[in-house]
Amino acid sequence: GSELSGWALGRYSYEGIDMNNNFADLNTVMWKAIELEMDKSKLINHYFPIPEQYTSEEAFVAPETRAVISWMQTIPFVLSANFHGGELVVTYPFDMTRDWAPREYTPTADDSFFRWLATVYASTNHVLSNPDRRPCHNKDFVRHNNIINGADWHTVPGSGYTDHIGHSVVPQFQTVVHLFLCILYYPVLQWSGPPQDHHRAGMNDFSYLHTNCFEVTVELSCDKFPHASELPIEWENNKESLLIYMEQVHRGIKGVIRDKDTDAGIADAVIKVDEIDHHIRSAFDGDYWRLLNPGDYEITVMAEGYIPVTRSCRVEYEQYPTICDFRLTKTPKQRLRDILAKGGKIPKDLQLRLRQLRMRKLRATTKTLNQRRIAQQQRARRAHH
Repeated sequence: GSELSGWALGRYSYEGIDMNNNFADLNTVMWKAIELEMDKSKLINHYFPIPEQYTSEEAFVAPETRAVISWMQTIPFVLSANFHGGELVVTYPFDMTRDWAPREYTPTADDSFFRWLATVYASTNHVLSNPDRRPCHNKDFVRHNNIINGADWHTVPGSGYTDHIGHSVVPQFQTVVHLFLCILYYPVLQWSGPPQDHHRAGMNDFSYLHTNCFEVTVELSCDKFPHASELPIEWENNKESLLIYMEQVHRGIKGVIRDKDTDAGIADAVIKVDEIDHHIRSAFDGDYWRLLNPGDYEITVMAEGYIPVTRSCRVEYEQYPTICDFRLTKTPKQRLRDILAKGGKIPKDLQLRLRQLRMRKLRATTKTLNQRRIAQQQRARRAHH
């Protein structure tokens, strides 16, 4: 058990990297931008780029971490979970406090959905849902319904594969669980992979800020190092909760974003949910999946070279997603660029539209100049008197 082996056993790679804290710290990037940017409309809230110093060959980043990040950037994962041992609780982002406070509730823009995800797993897990179970240590999570915001629990940034689980567990129960998830729900669920260097942040936060993926951490046992003979019991304790957790990929909206004229899928389109300050993006073929709790939502889709489209989408309580497809029309300028690039002739409707846009711009410019001229004349009169 953990009391015999030590908490750090199995946590470090052969290079001495703390695998639990090895992903890029995008939380600080986001919070610094919020503090410094005066024009809030310029702030981004998703797909934060990885800092250059983290991607360099000299960076203290494990090859396993680089491989997992590459995998996450290649496949549009939607839902994920990583598994630890040593405690009984399900934690959800953010895992890092904003000002490195010892502990502080630090929610994401999707806090209500993350709470739902954590509750779904905790309430269906045989051990976590047992009201008569004893606490693992000095923290009783039963009064929190066995879920907690990561930053409200501890100060260590990070979530991931080996936080409290020793390598003795990885080849057996851990591998079986991750293979099970990936095979059944590829490409929607992902293995949570090795985590992080102590100078960096956790995988839960990284997934949320750098990809479309929502991820929680499951602390599934008081014992960090269960014997191999106990693994079938661990499987039975978690099997139902794993299946129900995977079903949550159907909670929300999904659809395809297409070009209205060509019917081709539009990649990298931004999907914005009104009143939730976190966007996602479409995959390479225009597909998208947006996890949401039941309710009515105003959804706006934007893509470079296209006119934004907004429509209402309702998420029901049934276990299937609402289909919300979008068809976007290219802006006149983009249509003109495409035609000129192909050496084609500009159609009359586009000529008319471009003429209207030029006239509108001319009127706006003329109005601005007239207002400036009037203001100058008024100032001159006041100065004269």
